Amino acid sequence: MSIGADRSSAVDCEISLQDRIAVIGMGYVGLPLALEFGKMRAVIGFDIDAGRIEQLQHGVDRTLEVTEIELANALHLTFSSDTADLDNCKIYIVTVPTPIDPANKPDLSALRSASAIVARTLKPGNFVIYESTVYPGATEQDCVPVLEAGSGLKLNEDFFVGYSPERINPGDKQHRLPNICKVTSGSTEKAADEIDALYKTIIAAGTHKAPSIQVAEAAKVIENTQRDLNIALVNELAILFNHLNIDTHDVLTAAGTKWNFLPFQPGLVGGHCIGVDPYYLTYRARQVGYIPKIIQAGRDLNDSMAGYVAKQLVDTLISKSKDVKQCRALICGFTFKENCPDIRNTKVADLVAELANFGLVIDIYDPVVDGQDVLHNYGYTVLDELSNQPYDAVVLAVKHSGFVENIDNILAHTTNQDTIIYDLKHLLPNKRSTLRL
Repeated sequence: MSIGADRSSAVDCEISLQDRIAVIGMGYVGLPLALEFGKMRAVIGFDIDAGRIEQLQHGVDRTLEVTEIELANALHLTFSSDTADLDNCKIYIVTVPTPIDPANKPDLSALRSASAIVARTLKPGNFVIYESTVYPGATEQDCVPVLEAGSGLKLNEDFFVGYSPERINPGDKQHRLPNICKVTSGSTEKAADEIDALYKTIIAAGTHKAPSIQVAEAAKVIENTQRDLNIALVNELAILFNHLNIDTHDVLTAAGTKWNFLPFQPGLVGGHCIGVDPYYLTYRARQVGYIPKIIQAGRDLNDSMAGYVAKQLVDTLISKSKDVKQCRALICGFTFKENCPDIRNTKVADLVAELANFGLVIDIYDPVVDGQDVLHNYGYTVLDELSNQPYDAVVLAVKHSGFVENIDNILAHTTNQDTIIYDLKHLLPNKRSTLRL
């Protein structure tokens, strides 16, 4: 039987405003979702991290996605790390991370653990909706068996599932959850209708009901795959134009005068979306015997960019007759993207490692990050403030708004006429930087 088909159910497949929601995982995705639903109905924001829950109970969001005032306005939202508080919920929305392992294979351990937590409290008539990014088929093949085994219930007879992929853009204060169209789906036609109606209550931009869960899963995973490939193209162009002694930014600006030219920029591609999601698709492709050459080539090229940048910088130091092992470099920015404290899968870490392998001494400056998180996860110390000692090289790696606003002050403290400035994010006019992608 196809999971998208209807079959007779022993319970009512309905969602009402009185039904309590549990959002499992209070990260970038789960917290804004719980907040929006919590403005109008009873919601439990659940996370196994008791420290995270305690911070949220005091109005503090360390991801910087929501403010203390926004949290206070969600009058029906409460936070908990106690699984007993999940017992009286009818709708469970799972929003946990889905990273990759060291071999670039999908790591669904958090998703399975969350499913097991839900299974222990799952009751007839309940709905379980997944928002975490997965490959097509994961909800049916990986999550539903955990729910059934842990609860003793049967899908579409006793409970229903859905998939509504997250589209959160961390650090983006314009494209927020309510004004981004939401894709929805369900395990039966009736369940899909109920889930779609549920999301319509908080999504002002509207919803798109996909014909099946696998279509919704596939739609999500190709969104970031498409972006990854476009960035890979401009990264390859940047490498080519460097060989040709042409400024890539000038070329993209000129080409961008055509109405249908896509405005992608070269750079390091990390994070937990663009740098991860394509691996979910390539993994699933190989499961069915297909080798996705273009997707894999784009991933390989983007993953190689930290090494390319490091070699270009070192070659420039050598061309200036500098002893690389006596050089000190400052890396401005460590997060995977601008104005966001998230350091998961940041490719700046790869750049630091590559430069250190060449023998350079590296300092890192990023006022947006939690220095203890960087030390714990990567073993690097982050400067609290800049010194007045010029560096042999300064790499502008992340375009934080604070860097843009204070770039003259930063460079005044860290450079002299011999300093090589590698502007990865085009913070400076061309003549002020030594190197650009």
